[in-house]
Amino acid sequence: MRLTARQVTWLKVCLHLAAFLPFVWLFWAVSQGQLSADPVKDIQHFTGRMALKLLLATLLVTPLARYAKQPLLIRVRRLLGLWCFAWATLHLTSYSLLELGIRNFSLLGQEIITRPYLLLGFTCWLILLALAITSTQAMQRKLGRRWQQLHNFVYLVAILAPIHFIWSVKIISPLPVIYFVCAIALLACRYKKFRQWVR
Repeated sequence: MRLTARQVTWLKVCLHLAAFLPFVWLFWAVSQGQLSADPVKDIQHFTGRMALKLLLATLLVTPLARYAKQPLLIRVRRLLGLWCFAWATLHLTSYSLLELGIRNFSLLGQEIITRPYLLLGFTCWLILLALAITSTQAMQRKLGRRWQQLHNFVYLVAILAPIHFIWSVKIISPLPVIYFVCAIALLACRYKKFRQWVR
């Protein structure tokens, strides 16, 4: 049984809530002092993990729609991608304002240049920014074939973002490795597409 347009609309509502409610929880946890002794790091890691989860969810949509024969599922991909960008922006903002401080905001450029893992993360954010700006149907029509070429850069983010996470934690931890493995698995679902690129 295929999903109807009405069911997809309700699915979008549920996905909006699923992407927004963690922000409500984070706000509550901060206000109630429920984070660890280093709340700044907790906020950075939480927002970064949410961005990664939504990135993986975005990548999951296409193979899920294809293998489950639910073409209307593609309609939720943009929604998830924009939420991924929103959480990535919160991640960058939490580092800029909470780690460096408002008065030292000018240090951000220097930090990005001197710390390779920050440069990697910032590169991912810039790509997501470009994808968010060009995610509308109007931009898709305007860019034509170049639109798809640009949005293929999400695959690069899928590889670089988990590496940024692995590099940033500075200790051996299974969680960023799990994200990386999941990203590789989702990219592997597109092996036919990648084979066409090398022909």
